[in-house]
Amino acid sequence: MRYSHASKAVVLSAALALTLSACGGGSNDSAGGEADGSYVVTANTTEPQNGLLPANTNEVGGGRVMDLLFTGLVSYDAKGAPVNELAESIETKDSQNYTIKIKSGQTFSDGSPVTAASFVDAWNFGAAAKNAQLNSYFFESIKGFDKVNAEKSKEDKMEGLKVVDDTTFTVELSQPESDFPLRLGYTAFMPLPEAAFEDPKAFGEKPVGNGPYKLTEWNHDVNLKMDINEKYDGPRKAANGGIDFKVYQSTDSAYQDLVSGNLDVLDQIPPSQLASYQSDLGDRSVNSPYAGNATITIPGYLDHFKQDEEGNLRRAAISRAIDRQLIIDKVYQGGKVIAKDFTAPVLEGYDDKLPGSEVLEFDDAEAKKLWADADKISKWDADKEFSIGYNVDGAGNKEFVEAIVNQLKNNLGINATAKSFSSFKELRAKVTAYTMTGGFRTGWQADYPSLYNFLGPLFGTGAGSNDGKYSSKEFDESLAKGLAATDPVEGAKIFNESQEILFKDLPAIPLWYQAVQGGWSENVANVEFGWNGVPMYNEITGK
Repeated sequence: MRYSHASKAVVLSAALALTLSACGGGSNDSAGGEADGSYVVTANTTEPQNGLLPANTNEVGGGRVMDLLFTGLVSYDAKGAPVNELAESIETKDSQNYTIKIKSGQTFSDGSPVTAASFVDAWNFGAAAKNAQLNSYFFESIKGFDKVNAEKSKEDKMEGLKVVDDTTFTVELSQPESDFPLRLGYTAFMPLPEAAFEDPKAFGEKPVGNGPYKLTEWNHDVNLKMDINEKYDGPRKAANGGIDFKVYQSTDSAYQDLVSGNLDVLDQIPPSQLASYQSDLGDRSVNSPYAGNATITIPGYLDHFKQDEEGNLRRAAISRAIDRQLIIDKVYQGGKVIAKDFTAPVLEGYDDKLPGSEVLEFDDAEAKKLWADADKISKWDADKEFSIGYNVDGAGNKEFVEAIVNQLKNNLGINATAKSFSSFKELRAKVTAYTMTGGFRTGWQADYPSLYNFLGPLFGTGAGSNDGKYSSKEFDESLAKGLAATDPVEGAKIFNESQEILFKDLPAIPLWYQAVQGGWSENVANVEFGWNGVPMYNEITGK
């Protein structure tokens, strides 16, 4: 998963309900001149939360860099379709036992070889509890994960992974899962060189990858510079001379740099510019739905919000007290679409009429009743503060969180407050340490095009992106049943049934669906945004 660092706004229409084939957008026009393949593209980002290790990167600040620094068995094209990268073949007869062959002669940017062991060792490292990697949950399907991931376990090798030779390894899952190959383009499944295991922390600061670019400079809170990796031999070869990611504390500042030509690509426009960015940028702007959503998470470890009857009533009351459409109209000038589930409309299997989804509909009278019912179980002190945290370096976060807390004050009569964090990194550090004292804004950008990706990594018991520490045996069993379905249509139906459980417990409160809204300068051409809202950085050229 990737946590979205900002609330991305765009004027949408019924097109948001289209399939992935409608996603993307951009310019393939080099203004009549020849493309400049030596041009270094500047782009916005936020400071990565952690060192750049595949299994410990689950937010977009680090994710942008990791997707260019590393390449795995597959990657995804602009429409979300998997494309073989290092995989020569991924074969299975039963969707439980996989034989994976990788292309021979591949190397990391330092010249060390990429072998089958590069994958097996990296996955074992990511899964082992002693390494405390945020993405460890992604390996839970592999046989033996439960042993290496158990608390205080000293095991570090999963039974289901076996190296056959330098270019072949096998994977045995705990049960058949037909969509397993689809996940293999996500960051967590990238390979690592042997040097990474000698000192993982130091490696994370100066990572060596095998992708189209290599990281040459990381000036914390300032920028991350990436040059061409000449040793890369795959479908995502760089059409430019490198990427310079600039860390911004304000999207307003980033936008001004874009307009003035000091920034080439911006993947989010601040609310203050929503009314004018299209006229400012003309055909150098994009409006496009992507696989992402925005939510509010209220942790189950907070008093009065435990995973019990009282907690469920209070979360439902807060959901009912939020007038999503009013916020969309006032903050985003009508540029978002109210969420009706926990996934995204651009995904196959999406259903906007799931039983229980009425909890997402605004009803202030019902909200008051639900809150009063919770008070009958355990009284809420009138002076008690309920806060919602947000990061100030994301577009629109301050505005929409303040709007929500004002609605909670008016519709529930509680002391609701907006709590600011200086950066996405600061907010995520508190969230992943489970030390938040209130609710907080969350968002999800898909890792691969599947309903499951919006459910398992966020709400599965023990999942690395399960910020609220939600746990439901019924939900976990339903997910497992969906994964085991050999028919994708049947699998999607089961995943949607799983959501009915989430509507009752509300481990996160869905707000609206995301869309990429961004722009680029007059200095670049061939700008396209992918199915997940991320620019296809390697394709951008100067002009």
